[in-house]
Amino acid sequence: MNAGIKPVSAAGLSAIEVVDRQQRFGPNEIKVEAGASRYAVLMRQFTSPLVLMLVAAAGLAAWIGDIIDTVAILLVVLLNGILGFVQEWRAETAIFALRRMLSPVARVRRDGMEQIVPARDLVPGDAVLLEAGDRVPADIRLVYAMALRVDESVLTGESAPLDKSLAEGENRLLMGTSVAAGRAEGVITVTGAETEFGKIAGLTATAGGKITNLQRHLGVLARQMGIAALFLSALVAGLGIFVGRPVIEMVMTGLSLAVAIVPEGLPAVVTVTLALGASAMVRQKALVRRLQAVETLGAASVICTDKTGTLTENKMTATVVRTPDRRYTVTGTGYDPAGHVETEGQRIRAADDAALSALLNAAITCNNARLNRVGSGWEMIGEATEGALVTLAYKGWVPEPDRHRVVLELPFDSDRRRMSVILRDGSGHRLYAKGAPEAILSVSAMIRRGGHDQPMGSEDKAALHDLYEQMAAEGLRVIALATRDLADIPDTPEENLVFLGFVGMIDPPRPEVKAAIAGARAAGIRVIMITGDAPQTAAAIARDLGLAPELVLTGDAVAAMTDDDLAAALEREVLFARTAPGQKLRIVERLQAGGKVVAMTGDGVNDAPALKRADIGVAMGQRGTDVAKDAADLVLLDDNFATIVGAIREGRRQFDNVRKFVRYLLSSNAGEVIAILANILIGGPLVFLATQILWMNLVTDGITAVALGVEKSEAAQMRRPPRRRDEPIVGKAGLLTILAFGLYTGGASLWVFQHFMHQGVDIARTAAFTAMVVFEKTSVFAFRSLRSPCFRIGWFSNPALILAFLAMLGLQVLAVYWPPLQALLHTTPLGWDHWALIALIAAPILLGPELIKVLLPEGPAQPLEENHARP
Repeated sequence: MNAGIKPVSAAGLSAIEVVDRQQRFGPNEIKVEAGASRYAVLMRQFTSPLVLMLVAAAGLAAWIGDIIDTVAILLVVLLNGILGFVQEWRAETAIFALRRMLSPVARVRRDGMEQIVPARDLVPGDAVLLEAGDRVPADIRLVYAMALRVDESVLTGESAPLDKSLAEGENRLLMGTSVAAGRAEGVITVTGAETEFGKIAGLTATAGGKITNLQRHLGVLARQMGIAALFLSALVAGLGIFVGRPVIEMVMTGLSLAVAIVPEGLPAVVTVTLALGASAMVRQKALVRRLQAVETLGAASVICTDKTGTLTENKMTATVVRTPDRRYTVTGTGYDPAGHVETEGQRIRAADDAALSALLNAAITCNNARLNRVGSGWEMIGEATEGALVTLAYKGWVPEPDRHRVVLELPFDSDRRRMSVILRDGSGHRLYAKGAPEAILSVSAMIRRGGHDQPMGSEDKAALHDLYEQMAAEGLRVIALATRDLADIPDTPEENLVFLGFVGMIDPPRPEVKAAIAGARAAGIRVIMITGDAPQTAAAIARDLGLAPELVLTGDAVAAMTDDDLAAALEREVLFARTAPGQKLRIVERLQAGGKVVAMTGDGVNDAPALKRADIGVAMGQRGTDVAKDAADLVLLDDNFATIVGAIREGRRQFDNVRKFVRYLLSSNAGEVIAILANILIGGPLVFLATQILWMNLVTDGITAVALGVEKSEAAQMRRPPRRRDEPIVGKAGLLTILAFGLYTGGASLWVFQHFMHQGVDIARTAAFTAMVVFEKTSVFAFRSLRSPCFRIGWFSNPALILAFLAMLGLQVLAVYWPPLQALLHTTPLGWDHWALIALIAAPILLGPELIKVLLPEGPAQPLEENHARP
């Protein structure tokens, strides 16, 4: 057991001293390798194999003296590179901005007041306050430690937390380590690069980013398309040469066709889409720490959620006090001490009631929360339950205790489920304890009645247990308090306590959560509450929120279950109460073993293993510890369950949009390939030239696909069951769609080419080229939704797509009539009859899919509650 005495002088640095030291020592941060530089991102656009193939084609054109094609190909490569750079750099900067939002904070004492400041603003000499779950923000010399254990595995690899005792000389904490248990205060010795962590970081190469599952799927798709491209381009070139076409012309056509077949920009477009989606999530108060969480969110089938602060407002308010003799009610809400304590309709102060005085003194002494006056209101620093107890004590006019009298603290942990503080009292000591009713009653041997301490019999314990259950059944969170006088400090001071009474608190459900839970269930997502609160309290809140659990299991019951029993329980509507953090990990593993994609919320240091193990770890941004945030994929900036559901909706939207533009791009490419192959087989002139193929695929299609990627959520998106983890991006239905569009657009453009051949090959080729561009741009509206027609989702609900559509058509008009582009793309002006025929043939592409979507059912034939009650 560690002990420590706080220093008498604890004012910390003054504001003037802080500013002076910040100028002298600089920010408390370690310079890590930043993301790729602008130059590196730009150069990356010109290193893909297919772009190198284009450069080779330009070299080949230059070698044969075709300067126009050489310039055209190089301009297309340059334009594609610039567009790719702009998109990827936006993604880089968006991700960097998101990371900056997760800058850690630290609790310090400056000018005699506790403050929360950004960790980068700390300076040598700052007085830092630490508790379980905090990350040590700089190298620190301890001046006070209470039951302190520190996890130094990030530096030493030692998995077990180490005890830190001032008496044993372990008075140094290192930056980057984390507090596993206890509390401490210390003075910063060095910051930033001068810390031990900073020195190690300076010698360590940074690791690359993770590749998401979606990017892996797209990589496989690109490789498959690459093989197909090489085969088909070789086939086309071979056929052309076989029928007597010029070798150089067919080689360049084959190279261009290879580029046309493979949507090489897909992985980059997906990364951009996910990064922009992550920015959109921030606006919904969800901060993505790992990009793969964006895509995984859309597949979530179970949300395991804490109660306090996530489903509820996390504004604990003491409403009822019960001593063995009396019931007291408390007025006021939140952390404003303007209310009062009353009994039998009369206001009462602790000074006039010895039993109430003893209980409220225990409440404010066995406590680490503080209330600070901020303007006309109050700010609570600390844990919500402790803040409610401090507010209660103020309402009873109990003074703040002298903290210098505290000689020992036994902090709360999940095993003991209680906290104790020992302070000097005259020639002896006094212990105050608070905790879960079962935990306090188990170590209580006496009960205070009528101002006298009496032995606690079995009947007393049974009556108190019934009283506690009655309070919990009313939805109150119940805290028990006890005390004990000590001549000296024994090895096991938490025994033979005198029971003082109960405090009942309420943390009301957030008003928006009930609708969010209903929305999650409509989307086929189960919601399982896992809380450390009492079963009765948890069940009451669950009923208010519409969860209606069939089964309530405590942590002890879970510990006694086999894995098979637990798996069977998880098939029912179950609620877990009095659950230890380690049991969360087991619950997550059982759900995953059953094929579920699990989102798990957590805020404490002991929640980190479950957060890491879950498919989507969700940490609380306001009350979460640094360790929990580091382990999570997603951080809720408002600690609100409804935000998780909103993030899942965003994840589904992004996956759907990726699927849409993948199918759109592949269907466009399929039409070009079909037209070229069919035309060669029938022995006609080239329907598209190399530069025209590049124009269609690297200029017009890419812009439209990006606009398709920002399509809004569909109304039915949250009425469908979660997608399977291994669900393909294209799938059988997608392949049929791609083939159908490819056959129509390819066949139609080839027909246009043949139809106008009597006017000359240049007119025919320009008409076919323009027709294919118009067909591809028109077909994008069919991919805005894979289920709903455009008139239902709104023709103009995606302004970016309308602008892209008009801009690309405008570019094609320039390609046909502007002399510089005419020279580069080998086009000639078209007449109104050409445009009219192209528009007429394009009409079925716009109207046909709309009609099919109207005739086909939009979603599941049966309600999700019947077909997907347990995803």
